[in-house]
Amino acid sequence: MPETLTIAVAQPLTVPHDVAANAAAHARAVRSARARVVVFPELSLTGYEPAAATVAPGDARLEPLVAACAETGAVALAGAPVDGDGDGGGDGGPSIAMLAVDGSGVTVAYRKMYLGAEEALRFAPGSRPRVLEVDGWRLGLAVCKDTGVPEHAAATAGLGIDVYVAGTVKHAHEAELQAERARGVAAGHGVWVAVASFAGPTGGGFAETAGRSGVWAPGGEPVAQAGPEIGAVLTTTLTTKPATKPF
Repeated sequence: MPETLTIAVAQPLTVPHDVAANAAAHARAVRSARARVVVFPELSLTGYEPAAATVAPGDARLEPLVAACAETGAVALAGAPVDGDGDGGGDGGPSIAMLAVDGSGVTVAYRKMYLGAEEALRFAPGSRPRVLEVDGWRLGLAVCKDTGVPEHAAATAGLGIDVYVAGTVKHAHEAELQAERARGVAAGHGVWVAVASFAGPTGGGFAETAGRSGVWAPGGEPVAQAGPEIGAVLTTTLTTKPATKPF
């Protein structure tokens, strides 16, 4: 198992409801990142549009992103609404998901467990935390509000993780709150934290979003952080797998 893992956090331009355009933007970010794992914000493939149509893992519009991952050897973690499919990740209704994309295709890696009030009107929560293993590194997965629920971080860390990975959408005035949550998870559980945060306007009342995607070391210190600009991609090399510790 490699002693290092290159991970990127990206905040690409997102066009509301346009999965094809957004997959192409994701593909460009993957190629520029030169990373083994590339993390994208919540609902990055549709924009934060609560009424957006669900995206199937086999959707042909995702093929440019699959191709980019095949060319670079990357795993992309992208956000999309998905249908329930009886995989045990939710109660059967549509979910806010994190998709894992590599050169072989697309899978639903995680379903958001803790929903906002308006999200709960349409979406079903995921039923359990999930871990994705890449080159022996164990990535615990989270979406936005999950990061503010201590029980989520504790349950995910309890699965034995090395990195807590989240895709988020935050208002511009919530940038420091987002960083505070990341620091708390990193310090409290002794793991790396990588957060990809939406940049630019999107739906759901987000006229201005925070951006400021970043990576935090196991002690809670920030090691890389973007500004609020659309298009930022930050790549960081994680080293020496940290030991997970409980609160």
